[in-house]
Amino acid sequence: MTETVEIPLWLALVFTGIALWLLVSRLLLPTVRWYFRRRANVIIDSVNRSLNLKIPPLSLTRRQVLIDRLVYDPRIARTVAEHCEATGEPRKVAMDRVAIYAREIVPAFNAYVYFRVGSWLARKLVRTLYRVRLGFVDEQALSDLDDNASLVFVVNHRSNMDYVLVAHLAMTRTVLSYAVGEWARVWPLQQLIRSVGAYFVRRGSGNPLYRRVLERYVQMAVEGGVTQVVFPEGGLSRDGRLRQPRVGLLDYMLRDFDPRGSRDIVFLPIAINYDRVLEDRTLLAELDPETPRRSGLAAIREMLGFLLQNLRLGLRKRWYRFGYACANFGRPVSLRAYATQRDWDPRDLCAPDRSARLVELAEFLMCEVGTLMPVLPVSLIATLFHEHPEANFSVEDIRQRAQGLQGELMSRNAQVYLPRQSDDYAVDVGLRMLRLRHIVLEHEGHYRANPAELPVLAYYANAIAHLRDAEGPGSETGNAPVAQRPPH
Repeated sequence: MTETVEIPLWLALVFTGIALWLLVSRLLLPTVRWYFRRRANVIIDSVNRSLNLKIPPLSLTRRQVLIDRLVYDPRIARTVAEHCEATGEPRKVAMDRVAIYAREIVPAFNAYVYFRVGSWLARKLVRTLYRVRLGFVDEQALSDLDDNASLVFVVNHRSNMDYVLVAHLAMTRTVLSYAVGEWARVWPLQQLIRSVGAYFVRRGSGNPLYRRVLERYVQMAVEGGVTQVVFPEGGLSRDGRLRQPRVGLLDYMLRDFDPRGSRDIVFLPIAINYDRVLEDRTLLAELDPETPRRSGLAAIREMLGFLLQNLRLGLRKRWYRFGYACANFGRPVSLRAYATQRDWDPRDLCAPDRSARLVELAEFLMCEVGTLMPVLPVSLIATLFHEHPEANFSVEDIRQRAQGLQGELMSRNAQVYLPRQSDDYAVDVGLRMLRLRHIVLEHEGHYRANPAELPVLAYYANAIAHLRDAEGPGSETGNAPVAQRPPH
């Protein structure tokens, strides 16, 4: 019993590894999970007392439960049966693919990550880069929303910063859920995005099985009262103009909507504008079909160069924030009232005019967004130089013309944001931002547009061009106007 037993080193390492794994999985991990679950419950109780819209039970349901509910949904089962009959694929194989799609789509909301980590990151990021302003919000209309209604934020898409900005501004109001493209499915960004309630979508996928799984998840989320954020344009604006809206996610949301049911869907238009869009030159380059497509390595190299350049400016105390980022929240639009007024039942999938009605609704919502577009200093000054690309202006000329443009926009009920409530300061901010980027050149007290940067000037002028266009907001090419804003 006291004799020494010798075993090979490799076997001792194996036994040690197994022992450590059992210690971690049976003792440490349950303790850690209990600790964070307890912290999350405390946070949920705390924030629910302050949120305008409480965290819905669906968001607090365990992810695996939601995945199982989605995979074994009766409508998914019918779609799988039809798919197998049409293609001859075994049902087990099709169901395995459905499970893969469900795990890919369903988020893993974590209240601690959302309200502690995500909130802190969003606040630090947007406030470091921009002077963030909430230009207009109808507090009374928001407070009067039915607690049983499903809220959908409808937002224009100018930058990938939109996700962060909207989440930051709505942090004290409700929990948001986004549809995020496949570009963000990289470690560790993927885990963080899922933890804050976002879900991934394969944009442009023609796979009917995948589309049905995505459709059912969106419907489950809306029926469960999860506040959704949709970007009807379907992608970032390449030329600065509002794009023609798409109806994909809106179609999914409406297919189960009963205008006479107990739960209404309320759309909240939100318009976002920036004095500087981080991706502006990249987006403009994509408009040129002859521009070679950049590799992922080239994109990373460009991003690192951008960061290093701004770091150098910071060390030399010559770095400025990228101007103002402003959002305006519009009046809520009740889908029940909208459908009743037009005698329309969105569940009637066979109606010959259903597609046209969906487009009409999307255009109506985008017109609401367009009328809310904040007029920021850079867009205002860029418009002046865009309209007179060869002129030389003194500062007084710019001030006088800017005031005239402001008056014209205000007469059209545009939301003009004046920092510090000063016309002169707004001109100074816009002119400084354009001059620092060499988009506008200065010589002996006079300013003119840089001929090499005219596309960038047009990009920022286009952000508010629809406010002066009698035909309403246009598409990316400017040739497909969005419908006029109908009267309420």
